Amino acid sequence: MDTQDACDLRFGQVGIANVRIKRVDAAALCEELERRVRTAPQLFARAAVVLDLSHLLNLPDDGTVDALLEAVRSAGMLPVGLAYGTSEVDALAQRMGLPLIAKFRAAYEPADGGSIAPPAPAAVAPEPPRRAEPVRHEPEPVPAGPVLGAQHVDGTVRSGQQVYARDRDLVVTGTIANAAEVIADGSIHIYGSLRGRAMAGAQGDEKARIYISNFHAELVAIAGHYRVFEQIPKDLEGQSVRCWLEGEKLLIAKL
Repeated sequence: MDTQDACDLRFGQVGIANVRIKRVDAAALCEELERRVRTAPQLFARAAVVLDLSHLLNLPDDGTVDALLEAVRSAGMLPVGLAYGTSEVDALAQRMGLPLIAKFRAAYEPADGGSIAPPAPAAVAPEPPRRAEPVRHEPEPVPAGPVLGAQHVDGTVRSGQQVYARDRDLVVTGTIANAAEVIADGSIHIYGSLRGRAMAGAQGDEKARIYISNFHAELVAIAGHYRVFEQIPKDLEGQSVRCWLEGEKLLIAKL
C-alpha cells in the first residue's frame, strides 16, 4: 500500500478578475465580456472571475444569478465564486455551491505588499585579451515592410473609455482615470497618472513593457499575466515605475 499523501493542499494567492454587475442583463453582460475577450484574449480568455453583485440595489434571485454566471461562461471566462458581501450574498453562494471570495489580489504579490526589486546585475569579470579577427562583411539587411509607429493619445483617458493600440506601442501623455483602460499589442508609456488599467502585449508579446510616471493602477498586465491592486503598495504609490515579465512573474520596480 502506498502511504504517500495523494495531494498537497495549500492556500495561495491567485489571479482572479472581478466582474462587477451594474445592471441585471445576462445578454448584455455576455456581449460586453465577449468584446473584452476579443480585445485581449491573452488576458481575458478563460480568466477566473468573481461575480460581484454589490452594486445592485436588490439581490437577484437564484435563477437570474445562474443566468449571469452562464453569460460569463458563454463569453469565454470562468466564474469561480461570488464576491464577499452581505449575509444574503453568503446564503446565495451557499445555495449555488459557490465560494465567497473577499480578495482579488492577483498573483505575484510579495508577502509584505511591497514591490519586487529588479535583480542585481551580475558582476562582470574582466575579459581576456583577444586576437585580432578578420573583418567580416555582413550582408546588407533586407528592408522590412512599413513599421507602425506608436499610437499617441494626448490628454486624459476618461472613466469608462478604452483605447486599443493594435500591432503597436501606445503613448499616453495624460492620465488614465479610474475604470478606464488602455491596451496595446506592444508596450505602453504613460506620462501622466495610471489610475485605471493598462494591458501591454495583448496578443502575447512577453517582451512588452509598461512605463508609468505616476503609479495608482487598478490593474497592470503583460501578455496575460496581471496584477490587480486594491491597495497600492506604499513604496510604489505615486512613483515612476516600470513593469515587465520575468518568466511567468509580472514584476514592478521604481524607475
